Amino acid sequence: MSKTVPVGVSARHIHLTQEHIEALFGEGYQLTEFKPLSQPGQFAANETVAVIGSKGQFDKVRILGPARKASQVEISRTDSFAIGVKAPVRESGNIEGTPGVKVKGPKGEIELEQGVIVAARHIHFHTSDAEKWGIADQQMLKVRVGGDRGVVFENVIARVSDSFALDMHIDTDEGNAAGVNTGDNAEIIE
Repeated sequence: MSKTVPVGVSARHIHLTQEHIEALFGEGYQLTEFKPLSQPGQFAANETVAVIGSKGQFDKVRILGPARKASQVEISRTDSFAIGVKAPVRESGNIEGTPGVKVKGPKGEIELEQGVIVAARHIHFHTSDAEKWGIADQQMLKVRVGGDRGVVFENVIARVSDSFALDMHIDTDEGNAAGVNTGDNAEIIE
């Protein structure tokens, strides 16, 4: 049985707490939806911010909603060199001991003490998909992508939840290296 999953290539983005959204956009501000994402209830917001590191900045970094419990910036390794932030590869949400950045919005700016990561490659599994394929939460997988520059990604983290939809997430560096685009398919091989 083929274990085929859709691929999503994630560009740099930021998740913010409601407190930080209000500091950047004004008291009581609520994010507005630009487009839905592959995971149920999550969306790319119309709102963007500037992310400022020691060597440079990125303007118009898309905020992903809804508001989170902790603010987090997800960038590629190439991005980390460009703005001068030594972002470690981490699973989303694991931000303890990571570097911070300045974030600037239209109504204010904040200094994140931590939260900048290069997101570890992972696959979101709905519990039923994981059970069908015998995959456990946090299991490390090998995944093959085809095409002209086909590669096998190792150390792909399985993330299993009743609230997830099946989707593999890699960053732009990984997508470019493998010639993979959002909407392409990958195959779990181990």
